[in-house]
Amino acid sequence: MKDVICIVGPTATGKTALSVRLAQKYGAEIVSCDSMQLYRGMDIGTAKPAKDEMCGIPHRMIDCLDPREPYSVSRYVHDADECVQDILRRGRRVIIVGGTGLYVDSLIAGRQFAPFPETGRREELTKIAETQGIEVLMEQLRQVDPEAAAHIHPANRKRVIRALEIYLETGTTMTAHDLATKAQPAKYDPCWIGLDYENRETLYRRIDIRVEQMIAQGLVGEVRALLDSGVPASATAMQAIGYKELTAYLRGEGTLPDAVAAIQQASRRYAKRQRTWFRRNPEIHWIELPDAPFDPFPAACALCEA
Repeated sequence: MKDVICIVGPTATGKTALSVRLAQKYGAEIVSCDSMQLYRGMDIGTAKPAKDEMCGIPHRMIDCLDPREPYSVSRYVHDADECVQDILRRGRRVIIVGGTGLYVDSLIAGRQFAPFPETGRREELTKIAETQGIEVLMEQLRQVDPEAAAHIHPANRKRVIRALEIYLETGTTMTAHDLATKAQPAKYDPCWIGLDYENRETLYRRIDIRVEQMIAQGLVGEVRALLDSGVPASATAMQAIGYKELTAYLRGEGTLPDAVAAIQQASRRYAKRQRTWFRRNPEIHWIELPDAPFDPFPAACALCEA
């Protein structure tokens, strides 16, 4: 049996509950791979497991950031990998669970990211984009890294700036850096388990119901409390599904039913993107959930012990 287990899949498929049961059975600890459960005070809208749901199982990478603080995949890999290594050193198994595909894939691969030096270069590039337009930077990128320029949309200003920053700071293009990273063997060899519904419409119904439950549990008050505490509406954390739509509602933009419908739609679209992301991984063993009540635990145990 492998020491690292990854439980992935779209939102609202029961990943958290399954991870806790497996952790209890195999003496494992859990490392969350959810880009928004990292933030303190964001409990309802991120479906963060409550203390009683954790059943005494240690959960890492939850409630470790102030919602005013920006975060990145590179920081996640650094921080989460320290958690994984600590758990393994103590002779325990690790269950990595979550739906943020880029984070979990990067963690398992042990991906190395180009440095983020504080030289002011990024600020200079940002100012050029603001004053002269993004096309000026796109032309520079075409000259030094045409492959990256061909794949990055000009509307993705942050990535355009990052690609140029990497070249100007390191002398290596983003394309070359990414190719070198992908050529390295993965750091971990986990047992991959995916949860998804056989019927996509069943998943979407579950998502709609869960959003309604979040509203009933007090999600509007949670968003209001974050804003009242000084978290700016522009913060990365407040761009999360549910928080962004309710922030607009609290500003007087539309009705609460409009906001709820927008959250449900955004959540369904996110689930579709998650499906697309994870289905590309041939290592994932999928447990397809039927419409009727079904316990995925026996199948998951069989996969872990195979």
